[in-house]
Amino acid sequence: MTDGNDIPTTELRRTDRLLLRPPTMEDLQFLTELFARPELVAHRPVPRPDSPEESAARLAKDMAHWQQHSFGRFAVIANGELIGFGGVTVSNEFEGLNLSYHLDPRSWGHGYATELVRGILTFAFEELGARRIIGLVRPANPASRRVLEKCGFGFEGQVMLHGAPTNLYSLLS
Repeated sequence: MTDGNDIPTTELRRTDRLLLRPPTMEDLQFLTELFARPELVAHRPVPRPDSPEESAARLAKDMAHWQQHSFGRFAVIANGELIGFGGVTVSNEFEGLNLSYHLDPRSWGHGYATELVRGILTFAFEELGARRIIGLVRPANPASRRVLEKCGFGFEGQVMLHGAPTNLYSLLS
């Protein structure tokens, strides 16, 4: 069964206000614009926007994760508009699934991040059988820290990630 866009409806997820679906190549333009926004990349070790090629590689990696694992980062839609990406992926560096999300700054302040994270946690624990989920947040990003704390994550400690201090949060099933 599909939703008319060749996306199996079994891969669609909904929260109260959000539709979550696997990413597609049609998302590339939005993703490129999203990762070109200075306020989105401000918390990276090197706070520069992605090049179009880096965005294309990011999307290809996300789509490959879906192909390999049948889950990953979702495209996030609110009010019929793509507003970002978020989900859980297999972590090669830490025990547990890695939660990440990137929302268009124009959608910040509406509670979408918290709603997205709660929906992803339900999916990961109930449908994927996850036992541990981690969230990695730069110390200079208090908004993301607050989202994780509201959703029940606890601080574990600081790690070095891509050459920069990063706070590691976790949540157990």
